[in-house]
Parts: sequence; C-alpha cells; structure tokens
Amino acid sequence: MGDVVGARRDSVALPVPVLLVVAGFAAAVVAQGGYYLPGRALSGLLVVLAVVLVRPRRNVLVVLGGAFAAWALLRGLLEGDVLSGLPSAVAVVVFAGAALVAAQADHDQRELLAGVLAGVGALIGFTGWIAVVFRLPSWSTVAEGLLRAGSTLTYPNAAAAVMAATAVLSLVLRPAPLTAVMRFLLFAGIGATMSRAGVIALLVGLLVLCALRGVKETLTAAVPPLLGAAVAVGALLPSMRVADEPQPWLAVAGLVAGALVTLGLPGLGRWAAPVAVLSLAGGAVAVHSLAGGLATRFSFSSPDRAGATGAALDLVAQAPLLGAGPGNGSFFFDRGNEGARVMRYVHNEYLQVLVELGAVGLVLALGVVAAALVLLWRGRGSSLWAGAMAAVVVVLVHSGFDFLWHLPAVLIVAGLCAGTGFPSTKDGMTEGTTA
Repeated sequence: MGDVVGARRDSVALPVPVLLVVAGFAAAVVAQGGYYLPGRALSGLLVVLAVVLVRPRRNVLVVLGGAFAAWALLRGLLEGDVLSGLPSAVAVVVFAGAALVAAQADHDQRELLAGVLAGVGALIGFTGWIAVVFRLPSWSTVAEGLLRAGSTLTYPNAAAAVMAATAVLSLVLRPAPLTAVMRFLLFAGIGATMSRAGVIALLVGLLVLCALRGVKETLTAAVPPLLGAAVAVGALLPSMRVADEPQPWLAVAGLVAGALVTLGLPGLGRWAAPVAVLSLAGGAVAVHSLAGGLATRFSFSSPDRAGATGAALDLVAQAPLLGAGPGNGSFFFDRGNEGARVMRYVHNEYLQVLVELGAVGLVLALGVVAAALVLLWRGRGSSLWAGAMAAVVVVLVHSGFDFLWHLPAVLIVAGLCAGTGFPSTKDGMTEGTTA
C-alpha cells in the first residue's frame, strides 16, 4: 500500500465530536496522562460527550465494551465500593468511544486527525528531550542512575507508548518536510524515554506495517527519521546519566544534526548509504562510551517485575473466576537480602485485569480487543488502514509490559488510531458491523 494519496478538499476541518476527543486526549496528556482523578474525569467526560453527539450504531465493540464496564462496576459493588470499578469502566469507555467517534470522520478528516496525533506525539517527544537536557524533574524520572524523559505524562513508558503508536501511524502520511520532522521527533523521543518495552512495541509495529503496507514503502518512510534519531539520542546520552553534568550544547547539536539527516538523506542519492553508516556509527560510539551506565536498559532482567508477576499469579489462584476486586491488586514479594517489596501494578495489563476482575473480566477485555481488530480488518483498503492497525498492535504489545490502561492518554490515542482505520460510511464503505 503506497503513501496516502488522493485529492484533498480545499478546506478540511475536524468534526466537533472528534475535536472533543482530541481535547480529551490533550487534557490527559498535560494532566500526567490522566492518571489522577481530575485528569481522568475531564478526559472521560469529553469522550462521553463526543459519543453522545455522534450516537454510534450498536455493534460488537459497543456491546462488549459496555459489558466490560458493567462487570467492573458490578465487581466493585460486590466488594462494597462500586466506585472502585470506575477506573476500569472509564478505560474501556475512552478507548471504544474514541475509536467510534473517529470512525465517523471521512477520509480527509481522518488524514488530518492522523497528522494531529503525530504532532501531539512529536511535542511529547520534544518536551521529553528538553526535560533530560535541562534536568526538569517534573517531566523526567530518575531510574537506575539515568534521567529518563517522561514529558507531561511524567511516566516514561506511557510517553513511549503514545509516541510509538503515533510514530507508526505517521509513516503512512503523505511525504512532507513537516511530516519528516514529526517522525524524527517521535523516534528521538522514544529513545529519550529509555523504555525497553517502547522499543520492542515499536519494532513489532514496524514489522506489522511492513507486512501490511510493504517493506520498501515502510523502510523508505522510516529509515531517514530513525537514523536522524540515532544521531540525536547518541548526543543526548551524556546528559542522561545523573552522575554526570548535562551537555546541553552537545544535545542541541545532535538534535539539529539528526533533523538534517532526516530531511537530507532522501535527496542524497548515492551518498545516502555513507551518511547512514556514519549516523549509525556515531550512535554506536555514544552507546559504547556509556555502556556501563546503560547496561540495565539493554537487559530483559527485571527482578521486581518478576516478583510482582509471581505474587499476581498467587492472587489469581485464590480467585480465578471473579478476581480479587478492582483496586485490590497489590503485590507483595520478597527480594532476599533486600527485604520485602510491594508493587501496586504488575506491569502487565492482561494479568492485572485477571487479578482484579478475574477470568470473566479478562475474557471481556480480550473480547473488546478482538472486536477492535475485527473492525480494523473490515476497514482494510483505506490509505490509513495499515498505520492504524500497526498503531493498535503497538499499544497491545506494550500493554503486556506496563500499566498503560490506567492512563486515559494512552487509551484515547489508541482508540483514535483504531478509528482512523475502521470502516466508514462517509466514504461509501459499508460498515457491516451492526448487530
């Protein structure tokens, strides 16, 4: 599938319901991902209002999403606190609602929406880069001696998930200098988060895009910004070690050089290969020089997560069908000489749902995922479809490594990405999803 093509109308504007969902996404982004009640309530209300305005037809996603939300609230009621199930209910509402609202847009509006999402993701990447370079504690996180970019979401892994999803979606947009710069900032931002799961999910998304769109088309769009990001992240690495003094001038030079590589590489012809090799070599040298401080980020070992997983499985064994109840998934485990530990999240949303809402909740959650994928598959053939499918897969893969479903920002962007690939009646496509 080639780049997004076709004549555009002279003036394209997003419908009001879509704007409301985008506003909900933006509100969650600036409110620490919407993790806390004010941000979660505002983003959720904006999405619900948008859904009320479009009044989507009943389909399998609506039915299963409603069933999951109802089960979460009922499970909370059975535990004596119906409000404890509200976060899970909000999670499925914002995802399914964002997808159904985006599906009401026509082709040109969807293309504009994809550009807006890529732009917001690029802004997250740039602010995360700033947080590392200038040591902004509110937008960064210190872990294992490294300063990791979190941007306004304040959680590096969630920021990486949003950027990875919007990055693969951006790769199907029509070529333009602004689009190339956004891709570059997205890839560089993911590197600044030092999120292992973010990189894994991004690689899976790129493989999906290669399979659905074509290897040549995907690599043509992805290689220049990836090489530019390698230069920028290589220059950023010295500023990431907390024990060292930041190197802002080096970081700025690397960011500018990376942008130039991104914009100039496609036009270099026979010189493109040498420039690509030099870009990779520069990044490799920077990584090698700081290998000691970065060792933990290149390892799949995570003792705390392994201990939390064991504790989670113990809880599942105690209540496999109904679960321990929403909000009751605290995980206690022993780290030997380091003593007892406790983690609020198991860093695997599928296992987290199984712990708190039991097998019933997990089946319903997987049903929502399956319904979204089926609707995406029925929308194949649209110019944005491959990017939408890859973006959703990115979030689904990353959800197996982090507690992403607790942040509305991640779920709204996943829903909007999904909706850009859903069938649309506005472009003459049959919806085929009515119950």
